[in-house]
Amino acid sequence: MGLGEKEMEKGLLSKWNFKGEEIVNKASACTIRTTLNTLKNNLDTSDERPVIPLGHGDPSAFPSFQPSKVVEDAIIDTIQSAKFNSYAPGIGIPQARRSIAEHLSRDHPFELSPDDVYVTVGGRQAIDVILTVLASPGANILLPKPGYSFYDARATFSHLEIRHFDLLPEQAWEVDLSHVKALADDKTVAIVIINPGNPCGNVYTYEHLQRVAETARKLGFLVIADEAYAHLAFGNNPFVPMRLFGSIVPVLTLGSLSKRWLLPGWRLGWIVTSDPNGILEKLGIVECINSCLDISPDPATFIQAAVPKILKGIPEDFYSGTLNLLREAADVCYDRLKEIPCFTCPYKPKGSMFAMVKLNLSLLEGINDDMEFCLRLAREESVVLLPGLTVGLRNWLRVTFAVELSSLEDGLGRIQAFCSRHAKKQ
Repeated sequence: MGLGEKEMEKGLLSKWNFKGEEIVNKASACTIRTTLNTLKNNLDTSDERPVIPLGHGDPSAFPSFQPSKVVEDAIIDTIQSAKFNSYAPGIGIPQARRSIAEHLSRDHPFELSPDDVYVTVGGRQAIDVILTVLASPGANILLPKPGYSFYDARATFSHLEIRHFDLLPEQAWEVDLSHVKALADDKTVAIVIINPGNPCGNVYTYEHLQRVAETARKLGFLVIADEAYAHLAFGNNPFVPMRLFGSIVPVLTLGSLSKRWLLPGWRLGWIVTSDPNGILEKLGIVECINSCLDISPDPATFIQAAVPKILKGIPEDFYSGTLNLLREAADVCYDRLKEIPCFTCPYKPKGSMFAMVKLNLSLLEGINDDMEFCLRLAREESVVLLPGLTVGLRNWLRVTFAVELSSLEDGLGRIQAFCSRHAKKQ
């Protein structure tokens, strides 16, 4: 297009009153989905080997990670009943809210009420709702580094100032509470705690979570407890829900059917309030959550109706079977990663589906950062890893081990071959 044509086009476009809002593109650029799409577009389509997806947490495509038969029966029953074809209340149908409250109250001293539960379109809408509610003018939010980048995207979109606090790899990725105290001020509205950890594979102790709660109370902000990977803990530390500390600090818990139940495509999640002191209600947070859900999309009614049978009917051996698969895969992943000279894995994963690996670029020839490493790995070996910059740690990598064990071993073997091929000559 010549200069004259450009000027003419500019004149024509200036007559219109609308244009795309740049904040949307800025927010989208933060997401894991955007990064993975970039990597997938860089794959060599002539490579006949299967693509090994070690970049995202969705094991449901693999035969070993299939949902319980109870799930199939529950959804068939709700559809065939013809009772759940109507609109649902914005906060969720009563039986779904009640069953979630009962499920989360098991084995814990604090019983939840259905009124504490709000059903959402997966965990992502739960994040969307909470950050929308908290986004008052001038507010800031504390997000973990490394962390789940959808929080960064949604905070950016809501004009919430983001302040990243460090997680400490040498201390099992615990929260650096001194850093939290240095970052917080009277405009800090919340801190996000992801447990079990995405992307770090850690599981926090009761004592550490209590210290987080006490710090948040002292500084005057609430805790957003992202428990998407709740109960996916297979090391020494049992999973401890943050809501146990609701009497210390108000807690908003996020959960979903995506991970423990292996149903990410069903898009069924929840927000749960834990606040026996009534602070969230008195300060208008509860009312705002209700209002936000009144103007938001709802999960499919028939899926909500299946929730009681799913939560009550699945046998324990299904859950223990998933944990055994993850434990074995985590062991294989950690042991193989240690064999790759340019990798350092400071913490053996004990929960969720991920390990974080530090990349030593000084040992590689012609690779300048983690994104370039992942782009070239995808192109040359058809293996997709997530670069650490996407989760807040440049020149690290997030490795997903929740895949078929044969695929994991194949993928790690290809990564080792790639690193050997690009190693600097001694």
